[in-house]
Amino acid sequence: MAGTHNSAGREPDAATPASCTIGVEAGTLRIVAAGDWSIVHLDPIDRQLRKLLAAPPEARRAEIDFTDISRFDTAGACVLARTATFLRAGGLAVDLKNISEAQRILIDKIGRGGVPEPVIHLSQPLYIEFTGRVGEAVRAIGGEALGMLGFVGAVVVTAGRTIVHPSRFRIVPFMHHMEKAGFDALPLVCLLTFLIGAVVAQQGAVQLKQFGAEVFTVNLIAIIFLREVGLLLTAIIVAGRSGSAFTAEIGSMKMREEIDAMRTLGLDPMEMLVLPRVLALIVALPLLTFVANIMGLIGGGVVVQLMLNMSPGVYIQRVQEAIGFWTFGVGLVKAPFMAATIALVGCRAGMAVSGSAESVGAQTTRSVVYSIFLVIVLDALFAMFFTAVDI
Repeated sequence: MAGTHNSAGREPDAATPASCTIGVEAGTLRIVAAGDWSIVHLDPIDRQLRKLLAAPPEARRAEIDFTDISRFDTAGACVLARTATFLRAGGLAVDLKNISEAQRILIDKIGRGGVPEPVIHLSQPLYIEFTGRVGEAVRAIGGEALGMLGFVGAVVVTAGRTIVHPSRFRIVPFMHHMEKAGFDALPLVCLLTFLIGAVVAQQGAVQLKQFGAEVFTVNLIAIIFLREVGLLLTAIIVAGRSGSAFTAEIGSMKMREEIDAMRTLGLDPMEMLVLPRVLALIVALPLLTFVANIMGLIGGGVVVQLMLNMSPGVYIQRVQEAIGFWTFGVGLVKAPFMAATIALVGCRAGMAVSGSAESVGAQTTRSVVYSIFLVIVLDALFAMFFTAVDI
């Protein structure tokens, strides 16, 4: 609302800054406002009045004098209305002196808005707060599990429809994601698994040498890599690399409303975006695991040759003696399940993007964390299962 003239009809003098004189006379707190009470000049006045309200002087009543105000806008009305409200709350009778009609209208409009109630923080016992947080976490996990179950069901239905009608399968996206998630990840997987194999061999040789059993370093490398480390390390790499890429790609499309455009054109996003990624990763991860196992054995073999002077031929023979079919097969059996988990979590997080760049980042982080967590849980469950069936 525009600024107003004072009651005496003087011309506004915008050059005169706002001022506020505060004093106590005969038990009356007098606040004399003068000058340009617009938002440009109110910051020091606002701080002055806040200090007054924090420690008000002893008085029975208060007067706010509007006589010398040359300009007055809603910001000035807010400051004086707030001051009057808090003085009344402190038990003082407040009188607005020499206030013009326009100024009174502004004060009344501001006053009808009221003053926010102070926030009351209810202190609760620690065990109640802890129980509440645990309950919220359980509810969130339950909702996430139900959402994931529904998404898996939708993917299964889409896969069944594709099997019945093979012409609906998108071979070009499938091959594209096979290349991106599989072939492009080979250098990183090979390097890391080679180094981890070398580290496992070095640490194993040092420890076993204390018991004169360093020859069993080969057994350690072969069994631990083929059964657990090769697959687990590859799955974690793929979760951080490809799973996050799935979320970011689908989330960006969701943010730009491209998925809604697909539905408008009669295209199913599950067939176009989700199913090719899931199937591509299911095929790619076992192949990556096979390469990771070989590179881990090569890394271990290099260290064994350097530390134990074992020739490559003897090393290969020892590996053949140490492992059986299921030692190698256990890792490959687990790979498709972990691949499906990583792809489903990544795609669902992308579909859950709400439409902002911040949401894309949050969902990408969430998909990586959830994927790695579920991969480790699946690995533990498979380990218990294969132990129970003596494999």
